[in-house]
Amino acid sequence: MGSSGSERGFRREIRLFDATMIVMGVMIGSGIFIVSADIARTVGSAGWLLAVWLFSGLVTLLAAACYGELSAMMPQAGGQYVYLREIYGPMMGFLYGWTLFMVVQTGSIAAVGVAFAKFAAVLVPAASEQNILLEIGRLKVSAAQVVAIASIALLTWVNTLGLREGKLVQDVFTITKAAALLLLVACGLLLARDATTLAANFRDFWTATRVVVGPDGGITREALSGGGLLMALGAASVGSLFACDAWNNVTFTAGETVDPRRTVTRALVLGVAIVVGLYMLANLAYIMALPVVGDPGAGAAFGRGMQFAADDRVGTAAAATILGPLAAIVMAVLIMISTFGCNNGMILTGARVYWAMARDGLFFRRTGTLNRHHVPGVALVFQGVWACALCLTGKYGDLLDYVIFSVLIFYALSVAGIFILRRRRPDAERPYRAPGYPVLPALYVIIALAICVDLLIVKPRYTWPGLIIVALGVPVYRVWRRTGHGPAGAPDS
Repeated sequence: MGSSGSERGFRREIRLFDATMIVMGVMIGSGIFIVSADIARTVGSAGWLLAVWLFSGLVTLLAAACYGELSAMMPQAGGQYVYLREIYGPMMGFLYGWTLFMVVQTGSIAAVGVAFAKFAAVLVPAASEQNILLEIGRLKVSAAQVVAIASIALLTWVNTLGLREGKLVQDVFTITKAAALLLLVACGLLLARDATTLAANFRDFWTATRVVVGPDGGITREALSGGGLLMALGAASVGSLFACDAWNNVTFTAGETVDPRRTVTRALVLGVAIVVGLYMLANLAYIMALPVVGDPGAGAAFGRGMQFAADDRVGTAAAATILGPLAAIVMAVLIMISTFGCNNGMILTGARVYWAMARDGLFFRRTGTLNRHHVPGVALVFQGVWACALCLTGKYGDLLDYVIFSVLIFYALSVAGIFILRRRRPDAERPYRAPGYPVLPALYVIIALAICVDLLIVKPRYTWPGLIIVALGVPVYRVWRRTGHGPAGAPDS
């Protein structure tokens, strides 16, 4: 199949600790501090909010455990791209890489960069989205967009200097933000037990309601049950799944990992399990500090509740009940650290996929080369430029919806590939096997596809474009093949 299995030129410097830091670092961005507000508006109770987070965490952990079989079978640079190529052929591999470059990886980098900028504006108001620096027709460039672009450019440059530099940034920022998140959780659980909040949240623990905003800005609350509740839970899971996403990025770096057959699998399960535990504790701390149901017209964070936390900053609102006026600054610093480390991990890992594609003749040849520091410098630059361009289009929530829909399709296809490979290559070496086969892998595929269908119905404005982007990769693939692009380093045909 292609030559992306060739790891010549890479340096194997990623050990279990580093790989686990990559998994945790790319998962913990800004989502855990923001998206609980939208979940609260969609399901309207503490019980269902925790259920949405637990569901998303368990689904993610199940997927990571299933990927362990694939990563142990195919420990090559490019990870999931390689799995899809080997299971379904080069076109499917290309469609994944195309979608990763166009929306998934670069869209996530842009979204997290914008989130970094939004919280930087808490410290430096001049960096806010309201500060428009350039306006040309419909195009408006804000200071926040410039800050987001600058952060992406800086991290891209750092990662061109070598794996050691990128790995160091990842380790330091992941340890720092995990410790800070634990401190926030401890404060919430030990110091924020307000009797009024606890009574409100636990009295209506399983009373599901959805906030409906009218044309005049007024709100009504719609009771949910049966099928309506199921649809709402599916829509609510978009945010929590996004907050749990990118765990698979560690598979992209298998070519630089020490003993990848064992290390990648262990890092996947260990990293995801730790993050899911942190997320559940963080949300438990939120419901100790803030009522889930709130009033958008209230002036204080407590009155606005989780549903109407200012700019959806639930983490900041919860911290305000403990730290008072200092909360905004403390949380802004924490989230800037979190998003900066998250983007470093996605920038570091994503470029390895484009390198693998180019080695197969499915991306620009120059991206299939390594620079003098033994990293895919050209691929890093390509990725960085497109991510910066995406910062100028759309909002954080728009990019989030595009990403999750596209990601779930390929996750489902990858896990389904376990069944295909078990039949096609029964004697292949499998140092690790997916747990609960065939029931648990099949359950994951069904859940992922069900969420996709739900999103197509509930959020068609954003999810259909994501599907179209994937489909557009088919003619692009055929044109690419016809134009005679060969593997990286090959002469023109």
